[in-house]
Amino acid sequence: MFKNIIQLFKEQYEHKDLIFRMAAFDSKSNYQSHYLGTLWQFIHPAIQIAIYWVVFGLGIRNGRPVDGVPFFIWLLAGLVPWFFIAPSIIQGANSIYQRLGLVSKMNFPVSILPSIKIVEASYQFFALVFILLIVVFGYGITPTLYTLQLIYYVFCMFFFLFSLSVLTSTISTLVRDFQTLLQSVMRVLLYLSPIIWVPSGAIAQIMKLNPLYYIIEGFRDSLLSRQWFYDDPTYFLYFWVLNLTILYFGANIHMKFRKNFMDYL
Repeated sequence: MFKNIIQLFKEQYEHKDLIFRMAAFDSKSNYQSHYLGTLWQFIHPAIQIAIYWVVFGLGIRNGRPVDGVPFFIWLLAGLVPWFFIAPSIIQGANSIYQRLGLVSKMNFPVSILPSIKIVEASYQFFALVFILLIVVFGYGITPTLYTLQLIYYVFCMFFFLFSLSVLTSTISTLVRDFQTLLQSVMRVLLYLSPIIWVPSGAIAQIMKLNPLYYIIEGFRDSLLSRQWFYDDPTYFLYFWVLNLTILYFGANIHMKFRKNFMDYL
């Protein structure tokens, strides 16, 4: 029943060195022709943060805090994981199709291609997390034991992105319209997640069906010392059941169709 999942993780482990080498190469090559080089990995999110802060923080909220927390910190804690999640989902979904002509001539499994995109995006993510921690502590919010559970939520995020990317990269290769649809969904998902505005009441309960809600709010719970991940066992169970379901279908669909990917080009 779980044979394909085991095979999937086995391929990631056996080719882990190749994953990191290709991710590092892609990360460098993306900005090779730019004068500022990899600095754009920080300039671009800084511009976006400034825009959201002005529009939602100073404009709509008029600088009001969220449950006693400065809105800028609350916003930053949501945007940092989003800056990693959004490109990982979009690029991960396109990873197989993008390199299918190349990998068809090489002897390694295409299942590592989504992982390469996720690892590539993670370099910027960990740098932004380091900056986030400095800013949070600079605001006088001291680290506590809750901060340690950031490790758990980072693991949740990587696991979710890998599971989803295995599924979406396969579908996107078989049906190219799916990639265009996914890009549109991600633009909407920014506003359907608790990133730039504060949901409440029934809307918040509906939005919890979105697994990104669990991850983003988990980052805030860790940084702002609000609660432990096991304080809501029902939501914990929902997230992991959904995660494992996505992984199960993704692994089975990927293994079923990957031998015939070239036929869909």
